[in-house]
Amino acid sequence: MIEPVDCSKGSIENNGTVVVDRVADILERELQKLIEAWLTRVQQEPDLINILLNHEERTGHLPHLIHDVIIRLRLEAGTKAPISKAAAFHGDLRHKQGYTVAMMVEESRLLQVSIFTILHENVKHLEYSALLPDVVTIADEVDAQLKEQILRFMAAEDIENTKGKLHDIGRIKQNAKPRA
Repeated sequence: MIEPVDCSKGSIENNGTVVVDRVADILERELQKLIEAWLTRVQQEPDLINILLNHEERTGHLPHLIHDVIIRLRLEAGTKAPISKAAAFHGDLRHKQGYTVAMMVEESRLLQVSIFTILHENVKHLEYSALLPDVVTIADEVDAQLKEQILRFMAAEDIENTKGKLHDIGRIKQNAKPRA
């Protein structure tokens, strides 16, 4: 459960200066903590931990996906966001690793929960005027990444199915040849 935090317009350092950060800065600074928080949540999900992966195989994609979120947060308002290449790679990777689409959706949900928890833990340092728009941007980017992951995952499934059908057709043709 998330505990309420005493909010102010930043935290005051020893010299009396108020420190206020943008969401992108906090995510960048807290990257490793965010990854470990996500991994802790993943390890509590039986479906996800049934796929046996080492730390790098399970989390190696996260710095790239989070970096894409940070880039998106720093774009000028109204700028069209690029499609995440990291998300496309992740969709291919998870297909090879034996994931299902539902498992990828769960990982994405856990990423959003982890990001928002990190932001809550740093609420005293946040620039409030940008907080809600940045939360919307994060949700939109993580969902866009998930869409790209699923598209690539499904394309890999289609290729796999097509190869299987071609193999079956080849076997049928081989068996249908007249014997002399």
